[in-house]
Order: sequence, then structure tokens, then C-alpha cells
Amino acid sequence: MALEAEGNKLQLQDVLARPGNDKCADCGNPEPDWASLTLGVFVCQACSLLHRSIPHISRVKSVQDTWDASEVELMAAMGNGAAKAKYEQKVPAFYYRPTHTDCKLLREQWIRAKYERNEFEFIEKQEPYSAGYREGFLWKRGRDNGQFLSRKFVLSEREGALKYFNKQDARDPKAIMKIETLNATFQPAKIGNPCGLQITYLKDNSTRNIFVYHSDAKEMVDWFNAIRAARFHYLQVAFPGASDEEHTEGFKKRWFTMDDRRLMYFKDPLDAYARGEVFIGSKENSYTVLAGLPPSTQGYHWNHGITIVTPDRKFLFACETEAEQQDWIAAFQRVINRPMRPQEYAVEAHFKHKP
Repeated sequence: MALEAEGNKLQLQDVLARPGNDKCADCGNPEPDWASLTLGVFVCQACSLLHRSIPHISRVKSVQDTWDASEVELMAAMGNGAAKAKYEQKVPAFYYRPTHTDCKLLREQWIRAKYERNEFEFIEKQEPYSAGYREGFLWKRGRDNGQFLSRKFVLSEREGALKYFNKQDARDPKAIMKIETLNATFQPAKIGNPCGLQITYLKDNSTRNIFVYHSDAKEMVDWFNAIRAARFHYLQVAFPGASDEEHTEGFKKRWFTMDDRRLMYFKDPLDAYARGEVFIGSKENSYTVLAGLPPSTQGYHWNHGITIVTPDRKFLFACETEAEQQDWIAAFQRVINRPMRPQEYAVEAHFKHKP
């Protein structure tokens, strides 16, 4: 029996070494150490916990456990590559595929969308976020008192805007957010709710934030992807030559917020308006990013500095850790390496003429 178990273990290691099986099937985390026996995929420990929430779909097992020959054969017959071809065959270009660094909500709904709801095998199941129109009620944080109140939201690709209304029967919206400047990102810790979504848009050439959530996780993720879909379809029309990666690029958070080419600073993470903004152009237009700070500013407290060089001046930043510094430099470099679109020259000109 011991010899048989050892043989099964070696066979399982061979299956794990196959291309595609060396990363989590759901979030891309390297060296997955769990597997779903029912789905035939290898996953990381974090995703295995999410699989446990759908026991009628997925039964997980550690790769360190003792495996039967039939279990190893099942994993060998499927594997991450074959599962991806089956469960992700019709993922829309705009749909956000979470990584291991994303919040639990996004990862769980991605797993449920794939294996429980089969959204990427049947296009008609994608209607909630791909139809070009969506309306419903979300809890929105008040700008002055910080309380969350129920507000009606309407997203319309035809009108090119996301609108919200202060009253259910109101004829005129409280705000109109144009799709061309619209972005969204999940910020559960900042908003204090696992479904917390931050939406940014431009108002009078200044970046504005609103913070919303919904008690239903799928509802909130559907709103998130509906916004991404609207943005994607707008960019397809406005910039038909751009790649899908350019169309779907979102923004990431640290102490600052980077929304496409706008780097913004907020005194408080929940402020509606940015206290300051920096435009980041392309390398063809003399924008560069450098690790470290000029010698005159170096000191014991600034070991992880970043210098952004623009045609007009230098901007200096400091990160708390080397990992954050490298993460930010990579993000800045991606933006700088991307050629500027025609409309971005107008945005750059606006920044240059700011007082």
C-alpha cells in the first residue's frame, strides 16, 4: 500500500509539473497546493477556501494528502489548461479577471461565475453586465455627513453616462458621469464594506470620487463589470486601433490614486476631490520614471523614493517599502511606455495651464 501511495504521489507531481498547472487556475498564484477533484483544477490555498463555499460544485483536497490512483487520473485528464478552455471559453475582453492580490469579493465571484453560474460558457448569462444598460439602487456615501443612503443609479451606453438620482421619482439626476472619464475599483477596506466600490469621473476637469456598495456581492460585481463594459465599448468606438489591454486598463491604489494618466493625491482616502494631480505622459514626450530621489533629498527616511521627470519639472515621491516602490515604478513605466492618444494631449495641455 505504501508503494502504491508513493507511486500516486509521484504521478501527481508529474501532473502538477505540466504547463498551466504550476499556477492557480483562478488567481494565477504560483505553486498551487490544493486541487478540486470535481473540477479537475489546481488552486492555491486562498482559492481553495472559496471553493469550499460551493461544495455542491467543488470538492477540494491538498496535494500533500494521500491520493488514490483514480483521483490522480481525474486530475491528469482535466488540469488547468483544459478547464480554462471549458470554463473561460467566452470571457468578454472587458471582464475583470482577478489576481491573488485582489479582494476576496472579486475572487469569489470570479470562481462562482465560472464554475457555479457557467457565465463564460453561455453568453446569455452575461446580460446583466454586457447589455449596455443597467439600473438599480446602491448605497452611496454622502459627501458631507459620511452616511450611506440608497440612491438610484442608471448606466446607459447609448447616453454615454452613469447617472444617479437623490430621490426615486426625481426627473433630473444629481450627477452625470460621462463614460469617457469613468473608472471603478473595489476598495473594501477604505469604504468599510466588503462590497465597497469607488467610482471616479471628471467634473469640470477635476477628478471626483463617489463611494457605493450593495449587500449582494454578485450585484456589485455586475455593476463593476457593466462600468468596465461601457468604458470598453466607448474606447472601441473612439480608438478603434487600440488593443484590448489598453481599452480595459484600470487603475490601482496605494497612498495615491492613479487613474490612467492622472496621478492624484488625497488628504483623506474618502475625499471626493483630489488635493493635487500630476499628468503622466509618454516617453516620446520626455516623461521618465527613476528609482530613488535626487541626492539633495536623500536621507535615512527616504530609502524607497521615486522621481517622475516631466518636460516641465520633477515630482518626488517616497514609498514605505521596496515592494511598494517597485510596484509603483512598474505601474508608472507601463503608462509612460504607452503612446499618448489624441485626446490625452488636450488633457496634458490642461494640466500645463493650471495655476
